[in-house]
Amino acid sequence: MKIIITGGTGFVGNNLQNYLTATYEIETMSVRYEHDQQFDIKADIVIHLAGKAHDLKKVSKPKDYYEANFELTKQLFDAFIVSEASIFIFMSTVKAVADEVKGILSEDEIPDPKTHYGIAKQQAEQYILNKEIPEGKRVYILRPCMIHGPGNKGNLNLLYQLVAKGLPWPLGDFKNKRSFLSIENLCFVIKELLENSAITSGVYQVSDDVPLSTNQLIQLLGTSLNKKSNIWNISSSLVKGVAKLGDYLHFPLNSERLQKLTENYVVSNRKIVIAMGKPLPIQSEEGLLKTFQSFKK
Repeated sequence: MKIIITGGTGFVGNNLQNYLTATYEIETMSVRYEHDQQFDIKADIVIHLAGKAHDLKKVSKPKDYYEANFELTKQLFDAFIVSEASIFIFMSTVKAVADEVKGILSEDEIPDPKTHYGIAKQQAEQYILNKEIPEGKRVYILRPCMIHGPGNKGNLNLLYQLVAKGLPWPLGDFKNKRSFLSIENLCFVIKELLENSAITSGVYQVSDDVPLSTNQLIQLLGTSLNKKSNIWNISSSLVKGVAKLGDYLHFPLNSERLQKLTENYVVSNRKIVIAMGKPLPIQSEEGLLKTFQSFKK
């Protein structure tokens, strides 16, 4: 069977190609939005990874998100509907549902995205869900949480550098939990969707089984580096006060950065695990240790 992967040169795309290459014929497809563009799909499966990621530096224009994450997806999905392809997988995000989570995020949550990134992804989801799917075709929308793995630096690498330099983690008083997603687990889920026709079309969140606190991450980093992790329990109210000052005095720590470092964001993967009828291959701590080990190289 032949698979077309958009966004094949990215972190997820590279790993997915390596994971599937022994079983499938894979073609990567470079795509970008152009007005009135029509794609000609000649494959059995389309995995749409391409899109514009959330811009932490806030220099992107809102239009960029809607063109890359909504309009482009719309064009590609329309082409899939009239093609001979039988499976379409769209890589959305948990941020298409919520930027903050109280409790545990499930697929039943009413979407209320706050950023242009999340709103554009949600618009793409709605477009797909509102289309009538021809008989014999399957369509999956995946909402991964924070993806990590060897070769992906990201925010986890910043924490790694802090522990590697022997610097203390000053936010130990904050008790948060957040979900992560090993790239190996994500690739496993996608392969199951391709091979198990009993998994019905729909929206599925993807995360590792067990959420972890930032303090647990710091301890895991210490383990991977054979160093004693140094966690300071400075009063959370004092830290919040310093962060508020940072909003005006341009400290390295401000309210937004503190929120990102200490927020709760727990994602349920129950729906996809039940649908697959088998467990994920990598446990949360094992996957994170693999990622941390790769930072040494």
